[in-house]
Parts: sequence; C-alpha cells; structure tokens
Amino acid sequence: MSLIQVNDMQGVRIITFNRPEKKNAFNLEMYQQLTEYLIQGEADNDIRAFMFHGTNNCFTSGNDISDFLQSGSLDANHPTVKFLMCVAQLTKPVVAAVSGAAVGIGTTLLLHCDLVYADKTAKLHMPFVHLALVPEAASSLLLPQLIGQQKAAELILLGEPFTASTAHSLNLVNQIVAPDELYDFALSKATQLASMPPLAMQASKKLLRYNQQQVVEQMKKELEIFDQRLHSDEAKAKFKQFLSK
Repeated sequence: MSLIQVNDMQGVRIITFNRPEKKNAFNLEMYQQLTEYLIQGEADNDIRAFMFHGTNNCFTSGNDISDFLQSGSLDANHPTVKFLMCVAQLTKPVVAAVSGAAVGIGTTLLLHCDLVYADKTAKLHMPFVHLALVPEAASSLLLPQLIGQQKAAELILLGEPFTASTAHSLNLVNQIVAPDELYDFALSKATQLASMPPLAMQASKKLLRYNQQQVVEQMKKELEIFDQRLHSDEAKAKFKQFLSK
C-alpha cells in the first residue's frame, strides 16, 4: 500500500499521509511522492484545489529521523527541499484537515495551506530547538507575520506542544470541527474552492501570497543553517538520545 494515497474528487486532489505504523512520519519516499502528486495536480486543469490529511488521530509526527539522517546534504535535489519549494509555490488553493499529532513539518506545512481545519485531538509542535535544529519551511518568516514576534518566539524557541484551541486563537486554524466530521467538513471547503472560477482563484491566492519570493529566499536561508545544524555534534547527541528511546 502506498505511503501517500491520492484520490481526485470533484476537482480536489485529496492527499493522504498513510504510514500509521510510524505515526505518518515522512521519509524520503513520501517526500518524493508528495512532490510528484502536487506537480501533476498543478498541471492538471481538472484539479483546482488540494487537500492534505493524515490517518485517524494523526496528521504527521514529522520527519522520520533515522531516514532523514541518512539522506545526504539538503541541496536543491534533496526530496525534502523539492517538496518544500513546491508547496511554497503552489498556485492552486490548499486545505488541511488536522487530527492528532502535527509535529515539525506537520505544523510548518500548515503555514502554506490556505484553509486549515482541526479537531480537538490536534496537537501541534515545533521541537526544532529541542533537537538542536532550526525552524524550516519559512516558518521563521511566516509565523511571526501571522501571530506576532513574541508569540512566534514562544512556540519556536520554547518548542512546547500546543492544542487546536490555542492554534485557533492564534489564527493558525480556521475552525475546530468534531473528529467524526473533520474530513467531510474540510473536503466540503476544498470542493467549494474548486467550484469557483479557477483563474480568479489562482490570481487571488497570488495576491494573498504576495511575498512568495521572500518566502522562498527565507526557506533557502533556513535550509542552509538547518543542514549545518543537522551535522553538528549538538544535534548528533540529541538524535542519538531520541533514537534510543
């Protein structure tokens, strides 16, 4: 069974993270598949919106650490980098349905989604500094713009988990929905986006994402420092501790 499942329905490409035995942790294969499905969807005129969601009670627990450590340098050809650059430059609207853990990329990915819905089980977490790393996906730029400098510093520097309710109060989440209604509710919103005039939709998203080039440049800066930190003695000690648990 594919680690990334895709279902096209009523103009929406539904992308499901499907690695429940690893809490949907992203490995290189998943990043490659995600990028391919997004690029295909961007090129397909019948696809007018995207929707991300995980399996029951888990969006994604972030990167698969053991896989990530063996993946080489974070250059332009790295599957993770390709995915991040692709997501940051999507022209079609993106909806996310978040249930359970949304760790690391599971939270920063939401900053690139246009509408985010969560249930009360959602728990967001950006433990980058805890792992002796730095934030990624341009979150060091997008998060302060969205929620303010001090609150962004609290979430990134302290790196403590936070609830769907907190995320909603900070405008990271549009609405909290009952767990058994989340998928259908998010899909209804994605379908609504897909039903609208596509060129007007894409032009409006471009206006809202006016700082796209700045986002890409910030992402490159983060990745350069992230790569340095990834190979530092400080990070290696943290990863060894993490993997031994």
